[in-house]
Amino acid sequence: MKKILFLLFISAKFFAQDTIQISKKDLETRIEDQNLSVKLANDEINSAQAGLLQTRAMYLPNVTASYTGTTTNSPLMAFGTKLNQSRITMMDFDPSSLNNPDNIFNFATKLEVQQPIFNKDAIYQKKAGEVKVDVLKIKAERTKEYLQFDLNKAYLQLQMAYKVVKVLEEAKNTTLANKKVIDNYYKNGMIQKSEVLYMQVRVSEIESQIQYAKSNVRNASDYVYFLLNEDSANKVFKPMDEFSYQENFLEQNPTLNVNRKDLQAYEKSLDAYDYMIKSADAKFLPKLNAFGSFELNDNKVYQFGGNGYLVGVQLSWNVFDGYKAKSEKEVYKADLSKAQTEIQQYQKQNQLELNKSYRQVLDADNKVSLTKLSWDQSAEAYRIRKNRYDQGLEKSSDLLSAETQMSQKELEYQQAIFEYNSALEYLKFLK
Repeated sequence: MKKILFLLFISAKFFAQDTIQISKKDLETRIEDQNLSVKLANDEINSAQAGLLQTRAMYLPNVTASYTGTTTNSPLMAFGTKLNQSRITMMDFDPSSLNNPDNIFNFATKLEVQQPIFNKDAIYQKKAGEVKVDVLKIKAERTKEYLQFDLNKAYLQLQMAYKVVKVLEEAKNTTLANKKVIDNYYKNGMIQKSEVLYMQVRVSEIESQIQYAKSNVRNASDYVYFLLNEDSANKVFKPMDEFSYQENFLEQNPTLNVNRKDLQAYEKSLDAYDYMIKSADAKFLPKLNAFGSFELNDNKVYQFGGNGYLVGVQLSWNVFDGYKAKSEKEVYKADLSKAQTEIQQYQKQNQLELNKSYRQVLDADNKVSLTKLSWDQSAEAYRIRKNRYDQGLEKSSDLLSAETQMSQKELEYQQAIFEYNSALEYLKFLK
């Protein structure tokens, strides 16, 4: 009795939830804007684009301003400080003053500008950063494709869960109808008590299966809510589209599509290694940079007695850096070779997976046909036993066994359809 009350409580709780009917098309329009995986992929793109902004330093000036206070009695520094302050007099050339100057203060305001003109290695580094952004954008597209596959599979699971509930409810109605007949037979003394008990056990068994199926409905619905990044509290989705066999014409011996987004991303990433190798080579090229500064000096705070400027252009070569650039180049070349090998391995693995998926679709399609035949045969066997039972030619246990087998075969048929549809969706994703 406690078990029955518990099942009734769970069932009431299930039906107290808000049931929201939704089509797969509606889900597709909502999921890309809400899914967390898509948001993470877009965040990676934004992060790479933000990092790419750092390369603006290759053509924009670097400007710094400073205000510095110093004190010294160093002969050289003291004389130079006074000179910068524009207050040298003839007395300052006295040897005793030059050799033993008084302590002197200096407050300097300085503006410095460094302007890159030509740095080839930085140009290649920027191009590598641009390739990284492009690769992440392509990966984001593949993420959306996987999300579409995941959504299709989740919707199939939701359809299947409701279909199982429906099949079990129909089996329950059939069993209850048979139970009513058996109860009447028992009341008229035509059958024994054991046959009534067998039927009660079958009813309890179906009730348990229905409750388990309803839990699967909630689980499938919760996963769809997860994909949408929505709260599933007290809400459950119900598919508007009918669960059915998705007939499809398959090409024999399918080949891997080289234009698939993930393969494009792998191929595109090789360009980044090429640019980094060129960047390492470019470190031996001359670099041209301009620089300039303007300075105000005084011996009093916030006074600006003397001023001067310095402007120049520097052409420099990195003649020898201890083989640092050469070592970087070798590392990039090794990484490039590794990436090329990984691409070959990835392509072959995916071709194997594609072949395997193709065969799984064929096997699942064959299973659909076989389980449909088994279901039809079990349904016919049940019909025959039911007619014979009504004529008093069969035992109730035989009727119960035939009904149980028919229900089981129908569930196997629906499961085969689900496996076929899921395998077909995966094959489409791989292609």
